[in-house]
Amino acid sequence: MSADPALAEPAWLRRLLIALVVVAMGLLVALPLAVVIVESLAQGWQAYVAAIAEAETLAAIRLTLLVAAITVPLNAVFGIAAAWALTRYEFRGKRLLLALIDLPFAISPVVAGLVFVLLFGAQGWFGPWLAERDLQVIFALPGIVLATVFITFPFVARELIPLMAAQGRDEEEAAASLGAGGWTLFWRVTVPNIRWALLYGVLLCNARAMGEFGAVSVVSGHIRGLTNTLPLQVEILHNEFSFAAAFAVASLLTVLALLTLVLKAWLEARHGDALARSGRH
Repeated sequence: MSADPALAEPAWLRRLLIALVVVAMGLLVALPLAVVIVESLAQGWQAYVAAIAEAETLAAIRLTLLVAAITVPLNAVFGIAAAWALTRYEFRGKRLLLALIDLPFAISPVVAGLVFVLLFGAQGWFGPWLAERDLQVIFALPGIVLATVFITFPFVARELIPLMAAQGRDEEEAAASLGAGGWTLFWRVTVPNIRWALLYGVLLCNARAMGEFGAVSVVSGHIRGLTNTLPLQVEILHNEFSFAAAFAVASLLTVLALLTLVLKAWLEARHGDALARSGRH
């Protein structure tokens, strides 16, 4: 069905809008990324490698990878469980649970970090109890993981909920009527139907987990070589006027962002129909 000519935009307006979008994306996205890459190599390749190989930077890389390795599987499990509960059952408080899943999108990461300090810090609600048992959450790995899990929680759940709601329960009920058990039904029916949306959510969750700054900054304590992740290491180097080293470390996060975009584009190109059903298109 052809569009109504009366509703079609003039050619000049169409070109103007496209030009504005291209210019805005170039200034706000492409140019900053290019600056990071250029500045990271400003002092040569050897200086770049030396900055990455510095002991504190290597410790930040290890911590960032460890936090992501813990956070992403947890959020994958939580996301599947949340999507299953919200799309397969009716219960009181369902709308409230859905709103709580979206809460990390609305709340400032810094505020989220402060909440964990108030809960698990030395003077927090659970601080004395933790101190009695010689357990440390804030300014340690557990606090960083908790803050990162909170910030990244919606990414997997929000990819799966629309898809599982659209798919319904017909295939699962058919498999159950044929004698499939709970685990068989989950692995043979549910997972194949949601695998691409799940991968998409995991991809976004991983990128955000590695790049999270605000909440982690509050709960980490900025202990060099121990609780600094890559974003925090960039801040420290920049504050010390080690700009080339700061850009070198930032380039690692930039490469992660570009890799995420490439994988995202590949998923959308190859499995667009599945992602469309999850609300991505």
